[in-house]
Amino acid sequence: MKKLVALTGAGVSAESGIPTFRDAGGLWEGYDVMEVATPEGWAKNPSLVLEFYNQRRKKALEVQPNQGHKVLAELENDFDVTIITQNVDNLHEKAGSTHVVHLHGSLFESRSSVDEQLVYPINGWELKLGDRCERGTQLRPNIVWFGELVYKMEEAVEYAMQADVFIVVGTSLQVYPAASLIQYTRKDTQRIIVDPKKPDYGIGEDILFVEEGGSTGMEKVKKMLLNQ
Repeated sequence: MKKLVALTGAGVSAESGIPTFRDAGGLWEGYDVMEVATPEGWAKNPSLVLEFYNQRRKKALEVQPNQGHKVLAELENDFDVTIITQNVDNLHEKAGSTHVVHLHGSLFESRSSVDEQLVYPINGWELKLGDRCERGTQLRPNIVWFGELVYKMEEAVEYAMQADVFIVVGTSLQVYPAASLIQYTRKDTQRIIVDPKKPDYGIGEDILFVEEGGSTGMEKVKKMLLNQ
């Protein structure tokens, strides 16, 4: 069975109603990124950070996977599929994907402030000030903030190197280190980018561009792959 690896980003979840991470003004859903998505912001005002992620978690619980998520899950019938996602929601899992690597962490996990190996599931939408790990320190969202190491990057590189088919969907390949993953694919890997806009990625000519959004684009990709 061929190995299919899909790198997904905010554009996939946007079709389900989850706002994309950033806008041109450096705000994140009305918040200054530096206040809610950095270790410095957490140290300064943990209550604000917890509230920001509580609201994002609440929103994520209200929305449903779209056709883009569902097609990626359906491809498991014919391929050995790994999803590498920059998204922190659980819509891939909701759609039925069974092997999802969350590069930037998960909204539905908390972790110790002093030991990143101590990770706990979050049931429901709320993580509160006073919720503590087994070592007695405040739990924080298990999210990779700006300035922190993307600790699953090595694992993701391994999957990219093994891919027979590598699909990029819902991401503009501007956020590093995730954007570099396509460069780790083999010369014989079939590379497909699903993007309604076709920018100059500067990563070679042997890439198939599908100029569609995630849902319609992945439908086209699925038909093409199954007809090969």
